[in-house]
Amino acid sequence: MTKWIIIGIVVAIVLILLYGVSIYNKLVVLRNRVRDQWAQIDVQLKRRFDLIPNLVETVKGYAKHESETLEQVIKARNTFLNASTPEAEMAADGELTKAMTKLFALAESYPDLKANTNFTDLQKELGETEDKIASSRQFYNDTVLTYNNKIEVVPSNIVASMFHFKKETFFEATEKERENVQVKF
Repeated sequence: MTKWIIIGIVVAIVLILLYGVSIYNKLVVLRNRVRDQWAQIDVQLKRRFDLIPNLVETVKGYAKHESETLEQVIKARNTFLNASTPEAEMAADGELTKAMTKLFALAESYPDLKANTNFTDLQKELGETEDKIASSRQFYNDTVLTYNNKIEVVPSNIVASMFHFKKETFFEATEKERENVQVKF
């Protein structure tokens, strides 16, 4: 009889350990998926940054006296490139989006620029990239939600706290990004 109790206890311990390992592995997979989704956003942002200098140079030829807007775009781009954390990148990305909106609004004032095929091609590529960035952000936030939920629900929260899994930050619009962009000429 004692033998069966000991076997039962050993089996229960093994099952609990296997369950703990399973939870740990799921947490690792989710954490890696969050990192992967952030990297996907980075890929699209890199593409955007590669397009921006070409767009700015094209606009410069038509709107020489609008240097302030062009400088804001370059400054915002450089701020993002110097950001060292995802949170800093998120904030810098908001500033860049706002500066790009001003740049496109500026282009509306220059019919020759709007007709320039170089500009329109770059604008179209940038627009497509912005759509991909928005989609990547949404997928990133969905992945972060799944990961954060797994960290917080019982019993996986026990394993998560034992191995120091930390909540991830959602990609959220800043207050400045929520404001309407005002363009003044």
